[in-house]
Amino acid sequence: MATPTMEDVAERAGVSRALVSLVMRSSPKVSAGRREAVLRAAEELGYSPHAAARSLASRNSRILGVLVSDLHNPFFAEIIDGIDVATHAEGFELVINTGGRSPSRERAAVTNLLSFRPAGILLLGPAVPASVIADAAAKLPVVLVARGSRLASVDTVQDHGKVGSALAVDRLVELGHSRIAHFDGGKAAQSAARRTGYRTAMRRHGLEPDVFPSEYTEVAGEKAAAELLARGDPLPTAVLAANDVNAIGAISTFGRAGLRVPEDISVVGYDNTSLAAFRHIGLTTVHQPRAEMGRLATEALLQRVRGERATPVRHLLRPALVERTTTGATS
Repeated sequence: MATPTMEDVAERAGVSRALVSLVMRSSPKVSAGRREAVLRAAEELGYSPHAAARSLASRNSRILGVLVSDLHNPFFAEIIDGIDVATHAEGFELVINTGGRSPSRERAAVTNLLSFRPAGILLLGPAVPASVIADAAAKLPVVLVARGSRLASVDTVQDHGKVGSALAVDRLVELGHSRIAHFDGGKAAQSAARRTGYRTAMRRHGLEPDVFPSEYTEVAGEKAAAELLARGDPLPTAVLAANDVNAIGAISTFGRAGLRVPEDISVVGYDNTSLAAFRHIGLTTVHQPRAEMGRLATEALLQRVRGERATPVRHLLRPALVERTTTGATS
């Protein structure tokens, strides 16, 4: 059977093709009776308009594009929860793509999103060069989440990474720790701010920073922990990890080596994702309000889409430390 068309729906419902188009675009100009007849006919025929096709046929797209740096990191999934709620409340739909933390793949993903002719795009923790962001912002509204920008055409939503790392170091020092290592996030977004916050706080306490190059992944956390152990004594008594999944990887390696957390070594993550709160993990971590970040990013994007604002918005959210069972006082 051929794929049903808008004309088929119009014939079944006994209305014009133009009226079917209005119904499919959720226009308020259609009476309840006619809307019900069109939707019933569409259901009977199995007709489902493609969101992208609707956008290409309309000057006013109802699609928002989202680039996710890493699908394996629950931090981004929880931001998308906030984006999803805010988006659908305003009658928009999402098209999501991922770049796998690779600048080249992310560049291609942005190009792919632009092909859908979205009203605007949200880039979550992007690793692409600033030039790619600038090029996209010249075409449509762009909001960055978990990454800063100086472009006046781009809005940003992020936490204060320097403050977050400092909160973790300060608390560990209160608990008696003086040898505190940091597994950083490499070249990823926010890594530099967290690393700077860690180093500044350590020196403020008269302590020597100890940074291990790492990444925002569980495997990288396992590797950094193995490198720390291979270095030998004296081992740090605490680790501030790049993020929660990095911390979980580190804890796994420490456990295999016979170290107890937190009795032998304390571990702090960053993001406060849902993983951190699992009872068998109980990860002490730096909290970022992920759903709120998604909501704020969507609101900023739609303000640009509607022409309500031309000046940039810079949401810089203050993090907080959430203490659970992976940190304790030194013996």
